[in-house]
Amino acid sequence: MSAKKLIVCGGNGFIGSRICKYAVTRGWDVTSISRSGEPKWDTVTASDKPPQWARKVTWERADIMRPATYAPLLKGADFVVHSLGILLEADYKGVLRGQESPIEGLRKAFSAAPQPGNPLDRKVPEGSNQDIRPPETRNQLTYESMNRDSAIMLAKEAARENVAAFAYISAAGGAPVLPARYITTKREAESTIASEFPRMRGVFIRAPFLYDSSRPITIGMAAMTGLGAAFNGFTRGVLGGFMGAAGVKPLKVDIVAEAVVEALGDDKVKGPVELAEIEELANKSWRKTMV
Repeated sequence: MSAKKLIVCGGNGFIGSRICKYAVTRGWDVTSISRSGEPKWDTVTASDKPPQWARKVTWERADIMRPATYAPLLKGADFVVHSLGILLEADYKGVLRGQESPIEGLRKAFSAAPQPGNPLDRKVPEGSNQDIRPPETRNQLTYESMNRDSAIMLAKEAARENVAAFAYISAAGGAPVLPARYITTKREAESTIASEFPRMRGVFIRAPFLYDSSRPITIGMAAMTGLGAAFNGFTRGVLGGFMGAAGVKPLKVDIVAEAVVEALGDDKVKGPVELAEIEELANKSWRKTMV
C-alpha cells in the first residue's frame, strides 16, 4: 500500500512543524508549504539544527494568499492541513515603516467597521495569481484573510483535487483580550468549509492555548490559562463564555499535533474536535507506537 500524502500549509510553524513530524513518523509523504520554506529551527524547537525527521519533509515555498502558487502542490494529496492564523492584526508594513503605531493596529483590530465577505462570495477566480485579499485590506494581516479566507480557498483547491480530508486548526474559543472577530472568523471558516465542500471530510481542531518548553514564554502563559481553566471548572463554567479559550485547559503542542495526524487517518473523525476528543486522539496515537 502506498504511503499517504500530506500537505501542511504553515508546516514551518509552531504546530505545523510538529504535524509534519508525527506524519513522517507514520511513514507518510509530507510536504510543507509556507512563504519561507524550511523553518528557522530555533523558533519552533529548542535547537537551531534541523531534527532528523525534517530530512524526510519536502519544504516548499508559496504564498497562501495566491492559490495559483500552491495549487500544483496539492495534486495527488490524500490530506491537507491549514495551520496558519493570527492572534492580533495590524498594518504590518505601516508599523515596520513607522507610518502606523502598534496601538493604531490594535484599534483597527477592535473596530466595528464592516469587514469583507469571504472569497467565495467575492468570486475570486480559480487558477489566477490574484491575491485573495480585497484591495482595502491588501497591506494588512486581518482575521478575515488569515483565519478565514486563506483556509476557505485552500479547502476549495483541495476539494478540486479530490483530497479525502481537510484539517483546519481552529480554536477552543476567543479571550477577553482579543476582538470577537478572532473567533468568529474561525467559526465562519469551519462553517463555510463544511457546507461548501461536503464530499471532503472536514476536521476542525478546536485547540486550546498551546505550549512547549522550546518557547519558554508559552509556559508562563499556559500556567495562567491553566488557572483560568481551574477557576472555570470550580465555578461550573459561569464565566466560560466570557473567558473563552482562557478558561480551557492548555495543551502541549505535541499532543494537538499528534491528534491532528490521528484524526486525518481515522475516517470516523469529522467536524469540530473539542478538547476531550483531542486528548483521546493523541492517546490513541501514542498507544499505537507502544504496540
